[in-house]
Amino acid sequence: MSDLEFLNVPWTTQKGYYRSANAIFGKVGRIASDEVVLQLLNSKCIPVLLYGLEACPLLISDLASVDFVIVRFLMKLFNTNNMDIINNCRQYSDVKLPSTLWSDHVRRFEKNFAECDNIFCKISVSVLS
Repeated sequence: MSDLEFLNVPWTTQKGYYRSANAIFGKVGRIASDEVVLQLLNSKCIPVLLYGLEACPLLISDLASVDFVIVRFLMKLFNTNNMDIINNCRQYSDVKLPSTLWSDHVRRFEKNFAECDNIFCKISVSVLS
């Protein structure tokens, strides 16, 4: 078992996500419009969920687990379990799944890591190349 499997990295980030998502529902709940809640989701919750994951190798099941928490949030927000409705609402309101955002973050992380002036980063890049 690797260290990352032991730490269960996606679960660690999900705890912070659930804290921020529950805070949104607790503070604004059904008072705010769906658009406001989705903007808060995009600006406050998803960054918490993705924080630090770009440095971790994730399995497809890990990415599916991270995506699931967003899907459940949308199911609760739109009061439906129909995935067609959730996917339409997600596309219409421009809510991207974390697995899509994660791949962009990984590319940016690897680029910044390769361009870093730190000697450790340079040695790591030369060993990995």
